[in-house]
Amino acid sequence: MTVRPSIRRTVTALAVTGAAASAVVAGAGAASAMPTDFNCTSGQVDTTLVAGDPGAGQRYASVVFTAKPGDSCTLPGSLPVTLTGADGITVTTDPAAADAPPVTVADGAPASMLLHWTGIEAPENQVSPVSVTVTAPATTTPRGDTSDPAITLPWTQGAMDNSTEAHTLTVGPVTAGAPTT
Repeated sequence: MTVRPSIRRTVTALAVTGAAASAVVAGAGAASAMPTDFNCTSGQVDTTLVAGDPGAGQRYASVVFTAKPGDSCTLPGSLPVTLTGADGITVTTDPAAADAPPVTVADGAPASMLLHWTGIEAPENQVSPVSVTVTAPATTTPRGDTSDPAITLPWTQGAMDNSTEAHTLTVGPVTAGAPTT
């Protein structure tokens, strides 16, 4: 039996179209599963600096990341932090942050990162930072959103000790939920 060339082209086109449609459907399924498979960008979370409870010269604040409505993303367990306008202050990472698991935030849920320093020195041995910057991983969301990975917030937490004995800001791990201090 002889197959006419026009029928052969039609069958071939349908087979190719079917394979392409299957690939699109498979790709769509994978894309819908991705919201928690990537790291947060600064455009996906609202970020605030919240005061903690001070005590015996110890000072605390938390950087709070709240997922925007409809967004879901994952923060690493540890994020780099820098201070502006606080020469002499050393920023260190709490050892617990090194092995902290990633934290997923979704649709208005928060995650927080504790900051700790001391504030009992004489005024001449203190410094007040201008801002704190958290550097989120530079990623692009499945929607194609990209944003500056640096999240800079004004420092509203008062002075830090800046003496030989005390000059450190310690950054804790990212944890699920609102701050506890």
